[in-house]
Amino acid sequence: MNSTPPTPLTPAAPVAPVPAAHLRRILVLICGLILIGLAIGFVPRWLQSRQLVRETEAEDVVTVTVISPTPTLPDLGTPLAADVQAFVEAPIYARASGYLKNWFVDIGGQVTNGQALAEIITPELDEQLDQARAELAQNQAALNLAQITADRWAGLLKTASVSEQEAAEKSADLALKKAMVDASRANLKRLADLKNFDVVTAPFDGVITVRNTDIGQLITADAGRELFRLAQTDPLRVYVRVPQTLSHAVVPGQTAELSFQELPGRTFPAVVTRIAGAVDATSRTLQVELQVKNPHGEIFAGSYAQVRFNDTAAASVLRIADNALITRAQGVQVAVVGADGRVQLRQIELGRDFGNYVEVISGVTASDRIIVNPPDGITDGMSVQVAAPAETTPAK
Repeated sequence: MNSTPPTPLTPAAPVAPVPAAHLRRILVLICGLILIGLAIGFVPRWLQSRQLVRETEAEDVVTVTVISPTPTLPDLGTPLAADVQAFVEAPIYARASGYLKNWFVDIGGQVTNGQALAEIITPELDEQLDQARAELAQNQAALNLAQITADRWAGLLKTASVSEQEAAEKSADLALKKAMVDASRANLKRLADLKNFDVVTAPFDGVITVRNTDIGQLITADAGRELFRLAQTDPLRVYVRVPQTLSHAVVPGQTAELSFQELPGRTFPAVVTRIAGAVDATSRTLQVELQVKNPHGEIFAGSYAQVRFNDTAAASVLRIADNALITRAQGVQVAVVGADGRVQLRQIELGRDFGNYVEVISGVTASDRIIVNPPDGITDGMSVQVAAPAETTPAK
C-alpha cells in the first residue's frame, strides 16, 4: 500500500498592528455616541423640569388688584352725633336735718332763683338754737361779773391792797370770759344760719327734672340724699366730637344746624362757643361745644342730636375702600405694592368711617398702590403680581 506523505503546513502570515490614531478615533466616536444618547434622554427631561419649576413659581405669585387713595375735601356737612346738656344743672341737697313738712314744686315745674322748693321741720335744730342762746346768756353774765371784778382789782392794785399777780389773774379771767362769749355768739349764728336752710330754695332759674323726696321723709343733712335736680334749659349746651382731620375747620362763632329724629323736618340754629384745644388721644377727635336757644322748651336736655356745620373749609384728606383694610393685633394696616412687586405692610390711622370707605389720617400717600381684598396670609416682603393698573377710590 502506497502512503501519501503529509503536506507540510504553511506558517500564518503575521497580523499588521492597528495604528493608535485609529483607536483614538474609534474611542472618540464611541464617547460621542454615548454623549448623544445621554443628551437625547436627559435634555428633554431637564427642559420639562425647568418648565415645571417656572409654572410652579408662577402659580405661587398671588395676583392682586390695587387702588390708590383719593384726595378729597372733608365734608363737614355730614351730620355728626352730639349730646345735648343743660346749660346749668345742679342737684339740690338739704343743709338742715329733720322731717320734710311739704314740697312745693314737682318735676317739670319752672322755678325762679330763690323760689321755695320744700320746707323741713327741724326739732333738734330748734333745741340746739335754744341751748346756744342760753349758753350765750350764761357766758355774757360771766363776762359782766369778770369785768366788774377786774375793774375792782385794778383799783385795789393802785392802793397796794392786792398783789400784781392777783390783779393779772382777774384780767386774764376777763379775757377768757370775752372769748367764751365770742364762741357762744359764733355758735348761735351758725345754728341760726342752718335754721334758715329749713326752707329749700332754687339757686337759679330753671326746671325741676328730678324729685326724690316726699312729705314726712327723714332728712339727714350729712347723708347727702338728693332732694331735687334743677336744670337751666335755655340756652342748652351741645357737645360734639369732630374728627382730627376736621379739627381746624371748626372755630368759635361758626354756625351749625341741630336736628333730632323725633322732630323730623325741623332744624335749630346753633353757634360754636368753645373748642377743647386738644385732640383726644384715644378717639382722635376734638370736643366742640355749641349753644342753642330753647325758649319754648322744645329741646330736652340729655337728648341725642345730629350737628351739621356751615361754612367750613379744611385741607384735603385721603380716602380708601374699607375692603383694603387689614385688622390684626398690631392695629389697622394696609398692604402697599412697591415698584419691585413686593408687599409692604403699613400701619395707618383712620378718620371717619363712611361704611364702604374710610378716611386715612396718616400712613399712606396718594401715589401708593394699595391691595384690595388682601389674602389672609399676606406678609411683609411677599411677591405679588398686579392684575390691573392702579385705580382711584371713587369719591362718595
